[in-house]
Amino acid sequence: MSDAVTVSTRDGVAVIRLDSPPVNGLGFAVRNGLHAALESVLSDDAVRALVVTGGGKMFCGGADIREFGQAPPPGTPHLPTVIDAIEASTKPVVAAIHGFALGGGLELALGCHLRVAATGTRVALPEVTLGIVPGAGGTQRLPRLIGVPAALDVIVTGKMVPAADAQALGILDAVVDGDVVEAAVREARRMIEGEVPIRRTSALDDRVSESRNAPEIFAAFRKKMARRARGFEAPFACVECVEAAANLPFAEGVAKERETFTKLLASDQSKAQRHAFFAERLVSKIADVPKDTPLLPIKTAAVIGCGTMGGGIAMNFANAGIPVKVFEVSQDALDKGVGLITKNYAATVTKGRLSQAQMDTRLGLISTTVSYDDVADADIVIEAVFEDMDLKKEVFAQLDTACKPDAILATNTSTLDVDEIASTTRRPDKVIGTHFFSPANVMKLMENVRGAESSAQTIATIMKLSKRIGKVGVLVGICDGFVGNRMLYAYRRQADFLLEEGALPHQIDKVIYDFGMPMGPYAMGDLAGLDVGWRIRQRQAATRPAHLRYSAVADRVCELGRFGQKTDAGWFRYEPGSRTPIPDPVVNELVLKVSAENGFARREIGDQEILERCMYPLVNEGAKILEEGLAQRASDIDVVWMYGYGFPRYRGGPMFWADLVGIKTIYEAMRRLHDAHGDYWLEPAPLLKRLAEQGKGFGDL
Repeated sequence: MSDAVTVSTRDGVAVIRLDSPPVNGLGFAVRNGLHAALESVLSDDAVRALVVTGGGKMFCGGADIREFGQAPPPGTPHLPTVIDAIEASTKPVVAAIHGFALGGGLELALGCHLRVAATGTRVALPEVTLGIVPGAGGTQRLPRLIGVPAALDVIVTGKMVPAADAQALGILDAVVDGDVVEAAVREARRMIEGEVPIRRTSALDDRVSESRNAPEIFAAFRKKMARRARGFEAPFACVECVEAAANLPFAEGVAKERETFTKLLASDQSKAQRHAFFAERLVSKIADVPKDTPLLPIKTAAVIGCGTMGGGIAMNFANAGIPVKVFEVSQDALDKGVGLITKNYAATVTKGRLSQAQMDTRLGLISTTVSYDDVADADIVIEAVFEDMDLKKEVFAQLDTACKPDAILATNTSTLDVDEIASTTRRPDKVIGTHFFSPANVMKLMENVRGAESSAQTIATIMKLSKRIGKVGVLVGICDGFVGNRMLYAYRRQADFLLEEGALPHQIDKVIYDFGMPMGPYAMGDLAGLDVGWRIRQRQAATRPAHLRYSAVADRVCELGRFGQKTDAGWFRYEPGSRTPIPDPVVNELVLKVSAENGFARREIGDQEILERCMYPLVNEGAKILEEGLAQRASDIDVVWMYGYGFPRYRGGPMFWADLVGIKTIYEAMRRLHDAHGDYWLEPAPLLKRLAEQGKGFGDL
């Protein structure tokens, strides 16, 4: 019928195949081809049944997101129209599914009268992750097929459902080994003979009637999802649509779904989440590292240091099935570190997210040593010792001697110069920064810091390794704090200044939390530990220009021995065994004292000023980073902040959010702040100024 859709026949059964690699997306061409194929075979008396399948590696990956918002060519049918035509067919229609059936792909299958899948297939309605609801009947057909509770779980989470589970739920009618198309043809012939009836999903009622006029079911689900879905519009909209499936006739429910889909598609949240989708896929593309760069094999790993960070890094390798050896200077330190690793795994087992057998397997992949000689054969060694340049250089000098010549030597530094560390080795081309975020076994971001001599092969290997161990790797350049922490410093600096001028920690944290961050800067500091930042500031004190404004309030908190949750007291106090921050009069009084000592007449500070003073300098610093070439693209910065700092995905990251706010708005605010406070860190970035004058945004770069 077209290049995108082909038709063949097998003894009266037409096989309609989507042939639009790599994912058979339901873009304009595929929808046109599918519609034309349906018209042809449905009007052909020689065709008695249809099988719909996909070519290549999967059935269908869903809508072509790149076409969202574009006007289709004249005559192009909407996907719901195509699916309705399939379901209305008087000839049996069987879906033959392999690989994946995602989003519109699963909705297409739900419109068929029977669904047969190959072993290993996975299905999902992941639209919620793009800030929208399924828009081609998914929220109406799935509940009718599997019931409301199960449909809510699938639709609101957007999770992948393996074939066996999908069959148990009732999404799939059969799961087969071997040729799935041939199996589907057999089922189609059984339907022709009347052995299996035509079943139209839209006409089913038994499973949704169980939840009809039962608002308490939906209220309970909303309550259950409230924390996880905080700030997001789409999950709650999904619940509304499923509730419509339970209470409204099919046609009215579909109209409700389509209205909701259209509204969300035009929302800033959906634009942000689609931006995040593409940003994550773009981050691995590096201009000067060709896609075909040969990779170094990583079969074994070693980690130097078995503290909280080193142990977490080791767990990542074990989780990925890579044997890892952990080095410490003493057996006592090793025993303590392995004890923490074991405790972390045991907690996951207790929560039901890991079996005891899996825990035992992973622990079996972690071995220990107190000798550098025992890491000689490791393909990669990651140093995770105390954040001190002299210590790290000493470690790298020893590793350079002990390790095989082609081993990659990586440093987990969060602020230090990777080139200076590499200078102690004879292999600077194989030295790179791998900045894990704490807790390293949980946080998905991995800032990969390229040195001046890091080779393309080293970079490509580390970027691939990031994905292998379950991380999102972002390549960045060398500067104090790299991308994430350098921007964090600009944000935290203004927060501390706001404390001096009139705000209190709990007020600032509430504004940032309400903005969508998982926690404010002060609760986050308590979680990470305040002593690390204090040591860094002490190290920087000697080179800090005297004319620059500096807030000592954080230092004063640390001087009281308050290092955060680890000491049950930091910016907030904590009850033993609890992580809930409680505002502490001790800290509030300290803030007032520092204000007085520095001559500030405290004033009332509103929430909007707090938001602007914290977030606009964050964006401004990101603009400087871009101009200095320390990040490849603005969207890479967004990925760093979404995965490393919890910047709300529904805002798309700080640089995308800045475009929504308006670059001119942010530039003018930064100019006003600079004029008012005269601080170097508030000076508008040249790139910000240019974009504002040109009426452009970071997305235009």
